[in-house]
Amino acid sequence: MGFARTCSVALVGVEGVVVEVQADLEPGVAAFTLVGLPDKSLVESRDRVRAAVVNSGAEWPQKKLTVGLSPASVPKGGSGFDLAVACAVLGAAERIDPREIADLMMIGELGLDGRVRPVRGILPAVLAAAEAGYRQVVVPERTTAEASLVPGVSVLGVRSLRQLIAVLTDEPVPEEEDRPREGRPDPMLAGLSLPGVGIGAGALLGERRPDLAEVAGQSRARRALEVAAAGRHHLYFQGPPGAGKTMLAERLPGLLPPLTPQESLEVTAVHSVAGVLPAGQPLVERAPYCAPHHSASMASLVGGGSGMPRPGAVSLAHKGVLFLDEAPEFSGRVLDALRQPLESGHVIVARSAGVMRLPARFLLALAANPCPCGRHGLTGEGCDCAPQTVRRYRARLSGPLMDRVDLRVTVEPVARSELVGLGAGHGAETTADVAARVRAARDRALFRYADTPWHTNSEVPGHELRTRWRAAPEALAEAERDMERGLLTARGLDRVLRVAWTLADLAGHDRPDVTDVNHALELRTGFRRSPALAGAPA
Repeated sequence: MGFARTCSVALVGVEGVVVEVQADLEPGVAAFTLVGLPDKSLVESRDRVRAAVVNSGAEWPQKKLTVGLSPASVPKGGSGFDLAVACAVLGAAERIDPREIADLMMIGELGLDGRVRPVRGILPAVLAAAEAGYRQVVVPERTTAEASLVPGVSVLGVRSLRQLIAVLTDEPVPEEEDRPREGRPDPMLAGLSLPGVGIGAGALLGERRPDLAEVAGQSRARRALEVAAAGRHHLYFQGPPGAGKTMLAERLPGLLPPLTPQESLEVTAVHSVAGVLPAGQPLVERAPYCAPHHSASMASLVGGGSGMPRPGAVSLAHKGVLFLDEAPEFSGRVLDALRQPLESGHVIVARSAGVMRLPARFLLALAANPCPCGRHGLTGEGCDCAPQTVRRYRARLSGPLMDRVDLRVTVEPVARSELVGLGAGHGAETTADVAARVRAARDRALFRYADTPWHTNSEVPGHELRTRWRAAPEALAEAERDMERGLLTARGLDRVLRVAWTLADLAGHDRPDVTDVNHALELRTGFRRSPALAGAPA
């Protein structure tokens, strides 16, 4: 009887579970049994592994073969177990020394010719291996750079099963030429991405970031962008078509600071599992931007799908911006599904195949027209919408959802003098100028919250802001009056305080004063509090 074991990783969302792959050979009729709760794609690995072993020059054992995946209670799927199954079988057949593979973590799909093909989710899989104490990982050569992002782990990238056998048996390593012909796509990279699942995620990751200097006028909206980026506050733009709502929102990711190393690993792990990680870019270092169409389903936005749930747009926008253009056109159920992740920073999706927890701490940006025709309130242009139609249209954004939005700004049409008189963007601040102030404000907040689990003002509980970090005396008088009038909820008051702290950080104040709180109230309610605030610096 021959027995060997090695290890691989089963992904549940973006979290990995170490799986021990065991192979047992016994005398009897030649058969291959795979146990341990595998799905359809994993059951098919029996044929892939057999063909790969034979085409790699090794002999397939003509005995009763049982391969077990432990723990058996964890659902397992995908083709990433192929490499571990093949090595466990060869170890049981004594083609390789079972002791050489017992402490190895192996991840990769096998082609019928023995080539090792890359799979999605390499980064979270290697992270799970490192947390479990494994220090040697074997991955497809194409994903070596992604796996090497995990510190303290020795990564071996292989092109074929033949190469791995040679390494484990101290034989000469054969050369494997698997580069595509010039002008042809690389078929080995096909498994790293899935068509149609990007839903706008990462659209600006590898492209030139649009600059804020290209926006003409809109000083109030530009100021709101700065405040949103500095404190990670959710933002709502309302205005007629062509006023620049989408143009402004697309420039919001450029104002966010670069991701920290830990944030980069979190974002890269989600994008790797979802199959939207850009080719040749193993680490996402800038804030992602996700802009799904208003026809997006519930599963595509918050995560889900048939079988094991998949990350949705809220997770692909983790640590970045989720922009919903034409927000009232989205399904009401879809929009209300955002309420829970806006508060908690994660999504828990339960399906029959399992329960998955996904990170979803994003900055939400909404844009909407004032009415279906878009001309409501414009001078010189009549609105064709009946009053009840306008009310129904605006009511598509529910009160509980809007209560979680900190900044609400009306985007007015650009004046002719701003657009053509001085030239678009003439004299306007660039993204780099505003991003520098945002970074300085973030640094002030980080220093203030150094001994806490929070990093930005939007994360701090309201109780802490009312007791530990108080505003200046009498600064909340106007906000308290608004609360008594019913214009503010308790959650709204907390969010006003958070925005006021962000305004204080941008202004260099030690704590929010009356001007900061009133400006925060104006940004939330849309009501002008004083003439001085109307011309707030951009």
